[in-house]
Amino acid sequence: MVVLARSGSKGIKNKNLKKINNISLVGLSGIVASKIKYFDLKIISTDSNKIGIVAEKYGLKFKFKRPKNISGSKIGDLTVLKHSLTKIEKEENKKFDFIVSLPPTSPLRKVKDVENCIKKIINEKLDAVWTISKTDKKYHPYKALRIKKNKLIYFYKYGYKIKYRQQLDQMYYRNGACYVFSRKSVLKEELLPRKSSFVLCNTEQVSIDDENDLKIASQRVKN
Repeated sequence: MVVLARSGSKGIKNKNLKKINNISLVGLSGIVASKIKYFDLKIISTDSNKIGIVAEKYGLKFKFKRPKNISGSKIGDLTVLKHSLTKIEKEENKKFDFIVSLPPTSPLRKVKDVENCIKKIINEKLDAVWTISKTDKKYHPYKALRIKKNKLIYFYKYGYKIKYRQQLDQMYYRNGACYVFSRKSVLKEELLPRKSSFVLCNTEQVSIDDENDLKIASQRVKN
């Protein structure tokens, strides 16, 4: 299991160390991981010694520091997971069948949802399982708009045909609570391989990008 937590963040400074109920976002990922029996190893991938030290307090091993060349905002998670996998396999002298990612920016995850992802990828012999949530039909992609040359136009070329919500199929979005990948998918950096599936979260999730998201997540934890 890997928690990806770089130090740089444009929305919130030191985002992964921000706290909810006096526990850092990195720490919350570690707490959830500690309640799941399926993990052979739980590590933190970070470019920050400070984040690594905090993560270790919550059971995440700080085995190595992430190189600068894969620590920027334009580096995909699969690139970082591949680095973590190859690094730890060499260090531990063993191969891992599956890699679980628990992003700190989704602190409202439930243990059951993570466990269901792991069970599903094993039992159904898949290469990826994501947690997802339902998209409110107010934000359906067929209703999306964009601005071109200061004019408002439909993003979807047939958007003008959408007159009422009953025309819209239910859509979903990845909520970031959990991703599970096969070893093969990580090494190939396949985010959504052909043999993929999902676990639908019944509880509302919050992906933290800014201070407002952090306030919402904090309030939901209190409630």
